[in-house]
Amino acid sequence: MMTGTMRALIQKHDGYATRHSGTVLEAMEPYVEEAQVPMPEPGPSQVLIKIRIAAVNPSDVMFVKGLYGQPRRKGQPAGFEGVGDVVSAGSEAGQALVGKRVAFTVGLTGWGSWAEYAVAEAAACIPLVEGVRDEDGAALIVNPITALAMFDIVREEGQKSFILTAGASQLCKLMIGVAKDEGFRPIAVVRRDEQIPLLERLGAAHVLNSEAPDFSQRMAALCKEEEPRILLDATTGPVASEIFHSMRHGARWIIYGRLDPAGTVIREPGQMIFMRKRIEGFWLVEWIRQVPTERKVQAFTEAQKRFSDGRWKTDVTAMVSLEEAMARVPEELAKPNGKVFIRP
Repeated sequence: MMTGTMRALIQKHDGYATRHSGTVLEAMEPYVEEAQVPMPEPGPSQVLIKIRIAAVNPSDVMFVKGLYGQPRRKGQPAGFEGVGDVVSAGSEAGQALVGKRVAFTVGLTGWGSWAEYAVAEAAACIPLVEGVRDEDGAALIVNPITALAMFDIVREEGQKSFILTAGASQLCKLMIGVAKDEGFRPIAVVRRDEQIPLLERLGAAHVLNSEAPDFSQRMAALCKEEEPRILLDATTGPVASEIFHSMRHGARWIIYGRLDPAGTVIREPGQMIFMRKRIEGFWLVEWIRQVPTERKVQAFTEAQKRFSDGRWKTDVTAMVSLEEAMARVPEELAKPNGKVFIRP
């Protein structure tokens, strides 16, 4: 068993925030701090992982700000996912993973990935094939598996067209690739004109800028023409409300993020009655708990195949050292179109 201390970015607060501070990480100092902490020890069902790189996801930002569906733990490292090498196991059950490079999520262990080492459940570790880069492995679970899981919903609904907000996000770019391969027609909503050609090349059937003066008219026309029944929404707020209002009979508004903290209004509640529209949520944690093991294995395998054969690629905005993270992470997150990683 390894002993001693390690460097980590630890949480400064317990529980949930008492007020909403927005979805932008304006600075690290109010929420985390760099510290030397004791090395974690894996429990009977867990393994100890030496971190190669850790992802910084929107869910991480919401978590450290106390706005996520899981309480913070003061003094413990932040960071939900990463890639690293398993160096020890808490029992015989995890010994098969020792020495292997794995993608992992920390779940409820409390020992996050923004550190030199992390503890994860052995069952939450995915051994990586050689063709998967560390950058792809560190972002293998939260975005790619969410993309595949939500595309299952689109596929089951059957309608070829569907709508994505935050269309230029890493998650949406992955989903657009899957949709193109299967002959679906994603309608992506972005906020910058320069993002439009990128998503069109990836396979989006239509890309609309929500800031454009004719956005409402164009969206209404597309909803009439394409008849999308699924809205996969990472933003909420006025734009998502407008899209849902324009959608046709039987539309489903599936919310998986809240990037826009503005008020979200149901413009015409009568649509829920007479047009059989519905609003629901998606959380990857619940999907992993509920779906059969066979489907989870299929999703993890498919994600690795897509990264190893080049159909998917993680766009990297910045690779930030642990020493620089406090100063650099917020400014790097403000840049569009790519992922930010922390390297110990």
